[in-house]
Amino acid sequence: MNSKLETQNSKLRVAIFGGSGYGGSELLRILLLHPNVEIALVTANEHAGKAVGEVHRNLLGLTDLQFTRAPEDLAPWGELDCVFLALPHGQAMEIAPRLPAETAVIDLSGDFRLRDASSFAQHYGREHSAMKAQAEFVYGLTETNREVIRTARRVANPGCFATATLLGLAPLVANNLLSERVIVDAKTGSSGSGAKPASNTHHPQRSNSFYAYKPFTHQHVPEIEQELSSIGDWQNELVFMTHSLPVARGIFASIYTLMKEEISAADARAMFAEFYRDSFFVRLVEGSPDINWVKNTNFCDIGFAARGRQLVVFTAIDNLVKGAAGQAVQNMNLMFGLDEKTGLMLMGSNP
Repeated sequence: MNSKLETQNSKLRVAIFGGSGYGGSELLRILLLHPNVEIALVTANEHAGKAVGEVHRNLLGLTDLQFTRAPEDLAPWGELDCVFLALPHGQAMEIAPRLPAETAVIDLSGDFRLRDASSFAQHYGREHSAMKAQAEFVYGLTETNREVIRTARRVANPGCFATATLLGLAPLVANNLLSERVIVDAKTGSSGSGAKPASNTHHPQRSNSFYAYKPFTHQHVPEIEQELSSIGDWQNELVFMTHSLPVARGIFASIYTLMKEEISAADARAMFAEFYRDSFFVRLVEGSPDINWVKNTNFCDIGFAARGRQLVVFTAIDNLVKGAAGQAVQNMNLMFGLDEKTGLMLMGSNP
C-alpha cells in the first residue's frame, strides 16, 4: 500500500461501483470532502449519463461528476488506488476477482464476509462463485481488526447489524466474561433495505408500524459468530432478532448478557473504555444512547445497565455511515497509512 508520506502528497484515485444507492450516496458525500481522495469513476448503470447531483439532490452543486456504466474491461482501471463496491449482494463476487491485484478493494455487500461457502448459500440464497477470491478478503470491523486491515488489499466491510452487535460484545468476549446465551434485540431504520422502494419500506407501511423480520435467519448471524470466534473463546448461544423501526436512519441494539460474575455498569464502562482506548469513533455514554446522536456520523455510542450478573449493553449507530460507507472510508484510511479519522469528522445535529 502507499506510504503515509506518498498519500499525503498525492490524492488517492478511487472508484465507486454502485453509486446510486444509499451506500453509494454516502460514499460520495464523505469522499467528495476527503482531503486525500479524487473520485475518478462512479458507476450506476440505470443512471448512466446523469449528473450525480441530479440523482442525489443533496449533492447538487457540489460536484461535476456523472454516473457511467460499469466498464466491461477492468484492466485499464489498474491506475486506481481503491475501488469501493457498493452493489447488491451477488454482484461484487463477479467484479472483485477481475480487478487488478494491486488495486485495493473494499466491498460493502455481504459477498466476501463469510468464509464458509455453505453458510453463504444458506443465508444469501445463492451459491458463492468466487471463494478463491474470498480467501483474500479480511473482515473490516475496524476497531477489532485494525492491524490486519492496515496491510490488507481486500476488505469485506461488516454488515450494519453486525457492526452494532460486535462493538457491543467484543470487550466481553475478549475478556471471557460471558455465561450462557446472549440475546440481541436490534432495530433498524428503513434505509437499511436500500434505495429501491419495496412493500416493507414503503412509507405508509413503515411510518406508523413496528414488526420483527427474519427471526433466527438473518444473514448477519453467521458473520457475527464468525468474528466473535476470532476475538475470543466464543461458545455461547446467540439469539438474534431484528425489527423494523419507523425511522429512516439508525440502528439501536439492546444486547442482553449474563456474566460469570456480578458486574456494575461502572465496571463495564471502565472495561469498554480500556478496550476501545484507541478507538475515536466509539463513545461511551451514561445510560442509554440515542440514534439521534449518531445520525450522519461515524460514531457508535454505547451505554450500559447492570443488575447482579445481568449486563445489558446498548449500542447505537447510523446504519449508512458507521454501518456502511463511513466504516469503509475508515478502513481505506488505514489501508493507505492515513489517520483513520480523515474525512470522517462528521458531526450530528441537535435536534
